[in-house]
Amino acid sequence: MTEPVYRPVLAARRGELAALGHLDGVHAPLVAPILRLSMVDDSVVDLLGRLPAGLVPAVDVSALPDGVDAELARWDMPLMPVICLTDDDRRLATHGVAARAYTGRAVVWLRIGQDRAGPDATTAIVERIWRYARLTPEQCDLLVDCGELGCPADVRAAEPRARRALAWARRHSWCSVSVVAGGMPSALSRLPTDEPVRLYRWDWLLWQRLADLGVGFGDYGVAPVAPGVELPGDRLPTVRYTGDEVWWIYRWSRRGGRGEERTADLCRALVSAPHWPPGGANFSWGDHEIFRRARRVAGAGSMTNCLAWSTSHHFAHVLEALRRPARGGARRAGPSPPPRSRAPRGGESRRVG
Repeated sequence: MTEPVYRPVLAARRGELAALGHLDGVHAPLVAPILRLSMVDDSVVDLLGRLPAGLVPAVDVSALPDGVDAELARWDMPLMPVICLTDDDRRLATHGVAARAYTGRAVVWLRIGQDRAGPDATTAIVERIWRYARLTPEQCDLLVDCGELGCPADVRAAEPRARRALAWARRHSWCSVSVVAGGMPSALSRLPTDEPVRLYRWDWLLWQRLADLGVGFGDYGVAPVAPGVELPGDRLPTVRYTGDEVWWIYRWSRRGGRGEERTADLCRALVSAPHWPPGGANFSWGDHEIFRRARRVAGAGSMTNCLAWSTSHHFAHVLEALRRPARGGARRAGPSPPPRSRAPRGGESRRVG
């Protein structure tokens, strides 16, 4: 069995599930998404059932009330339960049943911004988890969540806290340990339109600073940790395009009110940009769909489509970055922090041009 190298935390929107569904047989086993469900209906279950072979999601139902929907053992599909440190005894037992029914594994989600117990108290909590879920540490993947990062100061504050959590994690024989954080601002509506805007990927920078500890990488895809509310009526075509250390945000209002023309113009600008990947349309399914819109051989697409294309490219870019040969025997320590200018709602940005 191939062990995953990338653990994105996703809100299980249709666009994100579509991007997961288009992973090929080589890349699907390398991605272990953590899907946060706020509701369960037939369409969500159907999309989860269509995920490619080899991709086993971890499902977080902490936002759901007790009931059939929260009993993952009834879902009849390969998955791993996500266990939160605040889960009660009954839910822990239910998660243990699901783990044994499918993969024999579970994900333990430690949010260092919310779960503030000291190391001994945290050990007591996870021992309770293992006892009621009837699992061992070797059956659990630990996710150390550093939350939202919006500037260099957030990265500097998060690093020592993450290192303390990871030092505690070494007390136990976890199956794997990964660090996750989110760097996308909660809203993009105040960014300029009709030109690519650069936002720094603070989550990637934090992980690079922790690379000496040999931990896995996770993020929140191209979405914020806590999705914000966009301004009323702001439904411009938007692509969040991942680069090495930045996102390129494309929000397009050119050509008046016709969505098809705006999307085509956005995609033409993107495929002619320096950050369009060398593989072009073959880099990912999402890049192929962007290329088709640039050539006007497909319709405009919706906001869901834009999220799907952005997420698909992001998956491919992260997996490619994680495969790159290390320089000098170790991963790069990351770029020097950029100037401390502030972008709207917590993101660092620079315009191009």
